[in-house]
Amino acid sequence: MASSLAAPAPTKVDTAALRRLYFLRFAFATVWAVLVFATAHTLSPLSATLLVIYPVFDVACAVVDIRSAKANRGPVRGLYANVTLSTLTAAGLVAAATSGVPAVLRVWGAWAITAGVVQLTVGALRRRRGMAGQWPMILSGAISTLAGTSFIAQAGKANASLSALAGYAFLGGVFFLVSALRLGRADKTD
Repeated sequence: MASSLAAPAPTKVDTAALRRLYFLRFAFATVWAVLVFATAHTLSPLSATLLVIYPVFDVACAVVDIRSAKANRGPVRGLYANVTLSTLTAAGLVAAATSGVPAVLRVWGAWAITAGVVQLTVGALRRRRGMAGQWPMILSGAISTLAGTSFIAQAGKANASLSALAGYAFLGGVFFLVSALRLGRADKTD
């Protein structure tokens, strides 16, 4: 996987597109987290729909990033892996929502672990290629992996709740915001 992520350094246009995408992801994560936190007390049709929307949005963002990567720096297989993981997660959450909160937490946890590893890898490889702003993504990938483990452990408790997912999503959004700001600062120094 590491050699497939080798791509030319991103252009200034690519960095600007990535910044816009990161700002959008921050805004989405913030709104989503507020809505999930407000509905976290029960697994209702609304909360189940919100849960499925998050990985679907992640797929859409990865597709946008893939198009940018193809146009500006070559293919990035980590993004394709993200599309696959998020698509499988959306389907898994549809099924898990019929089984209850513990099943949802297990699916979300597995997604957080695997997506975190991919994010960690992609961020580290982009960083090695000189793209500023990737340290928050690297840290976010590591935290995602740990959080996923926590969600799976939480699923075994009697008082399992969806509220932790809201905090997780918001924190992820903050990492996207920090990365967007750092990328902007890097553009000004180029």
